[in-house]
Amino acid sequence: MLKKALFTLFFFSFTLQAQIIAEDSRGEQILPNTPVRVAALNWDIAEQVLELGVAPVAIPNIPEYRAWVVKPEVPESVEDVGTRMEPNLARLEQLKPDVIIIGSPQIDLTERLEKIAPVLYYHTYKQEPGNVERSIKHFRQIAHALGKSDVAERRLKQMYSKIDALKIKLDKAYAGQKPKVAAFRFASTTTVYLYGENSSTQEALQLLGFEPALPQPTTQWGVTQKRLKKLYSIGDGVALYFKPFKQESELEKSVMWNAMPFVKNNKVASVSPVWNYGGAMSLLYVAEALAESLESVAPSAGE
Repeated sequence: MLKKALFTLFFFSFTLQAQIIAEDSRGEQILPNTPVRVAALNWDIAEQVLELGVAPVAIPNIPEYRAWVVKPEVPESVEDVGTRMEPNLARLEQLKPDVIIIGSPQIDLTERLEKIAPVLYYHTYKQEPGNVERSIKHFRQIAHALGKSDVAERRLKQMYSKIDALKIKLDKAYAGQKPKVAAFRFASTTTVYLYGENSSTQEALQLLGFEPALPQPTTQWGVTQKRLKKLYSIGDGVALYFKPFKQESELEKSVMWNAMPFVKNNKVASVSPVWNYGGAMSLLYVAEALAESLESVAPSAGE
């Protein structure tokens, strides 16, 4: 009887020690142990997991990820499980994940996903200010859940150190006279999405020491849709547009586009593909991409 009681106590104690108390956007969640097989069903979540040195067993729409997000790279071993909005649950179940990590596009699937594995949910992009801060908070929370807190802190320290170095480099390139900058994506040859408050793009520009040429209000995704003619107000500032943009050749023939002051003054540049709605480390990738483009149009570029 005593042996049985001691065994039960030992087993219960061992189980408690193995459990992980994780935090997500709903509060505390209990995981039976540290997850090894991780399914990341949103691109920002996939970024966060990959940056921790963990290769997920599943990510949705990997070809599009490689075109739009690019960094961090997805290993060939990762399974594609369909779209972000409608992942292939049957295939996901076959992969036997230890945990499924989701974002807001998958929240309605929570109950079905919980039948496959424990679910962690992170809602980063909201109407109220703080998207960048939330992405960093969630990076740390995911790291804790996966037993990678030391990796997360090291990556964050490296990120800010690299951005500081980029700022110093751009200070020299512009001889301390930095122009105002407008960053945007094309929706079409006549419409753009301008990045403003609550975006990683605006945060990255500010960390690099640049002020907005066309300040935009706080929105959920940090973007505001405008007609192309609005860009004329950039004046003597710099215009940066993110790739990919499949209609770029058509844009170059546009009379309105070629009439823009920044086009006439060679103060416009494309920006390499990077995901502006990503996890914590996307702030670094956005900053690196912006810095490369800003350096290309700096006064010292032709020297």
